[in-house]
Amino acid sequence: MTKPAATLTLNDGHTIPQLGFGVFKVDPGETTRIVRDALDVGYRHIDTAAIYGNEEGVGKAIAESGIARDELFITTKLWNDRQGTESAFAAFEESLEKLGLDYVDLYLIHWPAPANDKFLESWKALEKIRESERSRSIGVSNFLVPHLDRVLTETDIVPVVNQIELHPAHQQREVTAFARENGIHIEAWGPLGQGKYPLFEAQVIAEAAEEHGKSPAQVVIRWHLQTGNILFPKSNRRERMIENLDVFDFELSPTEISMISALERAGRVSSHPNDVN
Repeated sequence: MTKPAATLTLNDGHTIPQLGFGVFKVDPGETTRIVRDALDVGYRHIDTAAIYGNEEGVGKAIAESGIARDELFITTKLWNDRQGTESAFAAFEESLEKLGLDYVDLYLIHWPAPANDKFLESWKALEKIRESERSRSIGVSNFLVPHLDRVLTETDIVPVVNQIELHPAHQQREVTAFARENGIHIEAWGPLGQGKYPLFEAQVIAEAAEEHGKSPAQVVIRWHLQTGNILFPKSNRRERMIENLDVFDFELSPTEISMISALERAGRVSSHPNDVN
């Protein structure tokens, strides 16, 4: 299978595949097989994190795949207990070692952890990491407008992305608008709602799936793509990986897009960023 055609250009000039593969909650013992499957069927963007405990499995899958490094986009993240200048540098080196890579394409602060108030210090460390070219790009994750505003006003480099919980029931419109006004792309984690509410039973999604001969999941993935989000649905099953990737041969109508967007209900299904410290 060919890789997804859609790429976006980040504010630092690097490009990113808009549809990637996430490994949140992927069993470390199964990670190599699962990521190898994802790479085999065409994914070229892999999103992991230190806290997931599976960076080594991701790295092994990359090494075994035989795919040229410059064809891949690899993201990992700094966990909350490693925030701060020296600890962030050390955590980054540990992630590189576990991944078996000379560089990553994107390094993120995983949560703002506002009670610790170290995200600005950590961001300045990431700026140094970017200068070293060991991470081509740097960004943040789970940042709300006040957190983003502090980064923009008190540091030198604008994040390329803000990775946030985003799905039709919880679109974080204030954060999304602020980010896009400042040249920050939105990455959606939990893009299908993590199965925590009956998203696929929504009438507009079911009808769009029937209209286009696609699954409800494919319709939601297509909604993300057409609204400009970067996303990485996860699956342990090869056939589902293929299905999630098979979304570049149809397009939702403007009416379908607006009706899916109307499913917004402030329906966060995971932790609030102010509560993760």
